[in-house]
Amino acid sequence: MAGVAPISAEDLRAALAPTVPWLAGEGEQPARAVLGAAVKTSARWLSQQVPGRSVELRVPPFVAVQCVPGPRHTRGTPPNVVETDAATWLRLAGGSISWAEAVAAGKVVASGNRADLSEHLPLRPLRGS
Repeated sequence: MAGVAPISAEDLRAALAPTVPWLAGEGEQPARAVLGAAVKTSARWLSQQVPGRSVELRVPPFVAVQCVPGPRHTRGTPPNVVETDAATWLRLAGGSISWAEAVAAGKVVASGNRADLSEHLPLRPLRGS
């Protein structure tokens, strides 16, 4: 992520704030641009806080980032992939669902021996929010 300005905790919270009512079942789904900004900001924050290239986090159609230290992946399908939908990712990021709950419910597909992001979720600035 060279050349990309670091995302502050305040920017992270501000990007996710418009999605909170929807995620809690108390509001309409935000506009695609708002949802996309929340997903991209939170995924990129994770990749900045847990830098590396051993795990690819995919939240289609919005973002794919690499994170977690370890063996670097360079070609083809990465050996460690985490994929989920936008709502599940934002719930994981904010702590309204645990990693174990999301995996058990089939909301997260995680393949590879490093594809467990539970120690990094919820995202630090959002813990206890």
